This record gives sequence, structure tokens and C-alpha cells, in this order.
Amino acid sequence: MIIASLSENLNIEKRISITPEIAKKYISMGFEIKLIVNYGKHLGFDDKEYSDIGVKLFSNEKEVVNNADIIVQLNLPENDKTSLLQQNQTLIGVLNPYENKNKIDEMVKKSINIFSLELLPRITRAQSMDILSSQANLAGYKAVIESFATFEKAIPMMMTAAGTIIPSKCLVIGAGVAGLQAIATAKRLGCIVSAFDVRPEVEDQVKSLGASFVKVEKVKEENKEVSVYAKEMTEEYKIKQQEKIHEAAVQADIIITTALIPGKKAPLLIKTNTIKNMKSGSVIIDMSGSNGGNVEGIEFDKKIKYENINI
Repeated sequence: MIIASLSENLNIEKRISITPEIAKKYISMGFEIKLIVNYGKHLGFDDKEYSDIGVKLFSNEKEVVNNADIIVQLNLPENDKTSLLQQNQTLIGVLNPYENKNKIDEMVKKSINIFSLELLPRITRAQSMDILSSQANLAGYKAVIESFATFEKAIPMMMTAAGTIIPSKCLVIGAGVAGLQAIATAKRLGCIVSAFDVRPEVEDQVKSLGASFVKVEKVKEENKEVSVYAKEMTEEYKIKQQEKIHEAAVQADIIITTALIPGKKAPLLIKTNTIKNMKSGSVIIDMSGSNGGNVEGIEFDKKIKYENINI
């Protein structure tokens, strides 16, 4: 069987699906690997590293896809590349079915088999295929580093002869894998951290990392089922949630939002009125941007400034 991978859109995706180490593993299992030239060059992986272990390199993407049984990608390929896929081929990746539903439907009509790995359940027997947790973990860490690089003040408490600078405040919205890593990283680097999540059962996890938990009190719950995923909440809850988030956001210097509901548009949690009342120079990183975003007015993959707030 032949496994192939096309180059990603490097403007929005620096990761690759097949490193030389992974290629070596696949080849040892009996697969043939086909890649485009310069596939991993931007990450320091030279073509020679691939060719030396038996990977076949092509200058034309049509040649890469031709006769391949499986195509592995990080994101859904762009239209000019998906058009190269043929009947009965299998595409595996993180394909964002919410955002790309129409494109995926068209591919299904062509009898292309599609596996979107972020839809795998996070259960024990699926752990070895759980791409979502590992990538969300890294993304939560990176979001904090990006926000600190943009924020133009000191982060931890600084005691100097000229006086003391108080530590910056960080609000993390969503305490899933990405959110918990963001909390841990921000805390390690000296922030005062608070976190919000619709699932009350994650309060202990948030507090174990040294952060305070922002919660909505005294709202009748329609569904008390414990879940690793966030779920759609009642209108009464949403109103009180908005009030709580507003109160916490206007005190924060940095906000990182990670809130997603599987299969639906990301919930809108930071509205324009809240942004207007935030401290000048504050930073918001919206990690749910590709699913519509938690922040009103965001543009996916763009840095914007609104009322001197960096988003």
C-alpha cells in the first residue's frame, strides 16, 4: 500500500504529517511513501533525509496522489489539491467537518473515504489515535507564549529598587486539554490565573494548577451528565455566564479562549462591549478561530487591534 502526503498551506500550517522518523516507521511496516519535494524543508527536514530511507519524492502533486491508497494531511487540502483525489482513496487528517462540510460532502460523492481524527472519542481504547489531545496540549502552551510576546509589559511580579510591579492577570476560557496547559504555562511564568468552564467538575483540575475558578452559581441545569466535552447550555445560564465572563475579562491583561462544542460553531463569549471595557494594551488569543471564534469581530489567522486591544 502507498501512503502519500501533500504540502500544507504554510501561511496557516507549519506542521507536517510525515517526518523522516515516521516515514521510517511506515516503511518498516511494508508501506511505500510518496511526498512532494521540499515537503519538510521549512522545519529543517532535508529531502535527502527522506530519500535516504526510501521515500519517493515528486515535483508534481498529481504524481504524489496518483496510485496512493492513503493520503495523510494536517488540514483539509485546498480545492486544487482535493480535486486530484480519486475514487476509493482514503484521506486522513484534522479536517474540521463543521467549517468544511460542503467540501467534504463533495468528496464523499466521489467515493473518497474520509477520517477526521478530531472526531475520535477520547476514551482509553482510542488513546493511541488521539491526535486532538497531543496537539491541543502544544497549542495551549504556544498560545501563552504568543500572548506574552505581544503583551508589552512584564508578566511576573518584579521587585526592583524603583518599586514593585504587580504580576499580570490571565483569564483562560475553557478548561479542556488546551486550556489546562495554558493555565499551567501562564502560572509557571508568573501570571495570576483565573479560568472559566461550563463544566463544574473541572474546578478541581483548575485549582490543582494554582488558578482560581470562575463559576456561574444557582442556575437550573437541564442536563447534569458529566462529559469531557462542553455542551450547549440553557439561555438562563448563557446570560449569567456572559456577566461572569465580562467581570473577569475587564480585570485581565491577557485572555486565552479555547471553548468549543463538538460539531457546532464556537460559542461567542467575549463581546464587543467587554472588549471596549478591557485595559488598554491587553491581549486576546482566540484558539477557536477556525470554528467561528469565541471573540466578536475576530478574523481567522489575522492579528487585529480594536480599542487598543490586541486580538
